[in-house]
Amino acid sequence: MSMFDKAKDLAAENSDKVEQFSDQGLDKAGEFAESKGLGADQVQQGRDFVDGRIGNDGEAGAEGAAADGTQGAEGEQA
Repeated sequence: MSMFDKAKDLAAENSDKVEQFSDQGLDKAGEFAESKGLGADQVQQGRDFVDGRIGNDGEAGAEGAAADGTQGAEGEQA
């Protein structure tokens, strides 16, 4: 088993902690972007997009983020 496989297994076992950690990072990135003059709406839209791609944000397959590479609800290629 490779190191990547072990990391993936640990992340799956602790998905709530991983989600919390990713949300904290996204919040900090959003605060930084706003401090540089980016509008709050743009920051929130970007945060939601990234969170849908890397996290579970309370929904299965959030905002068209399909793990199998098919097109999502927004018509985007995942």
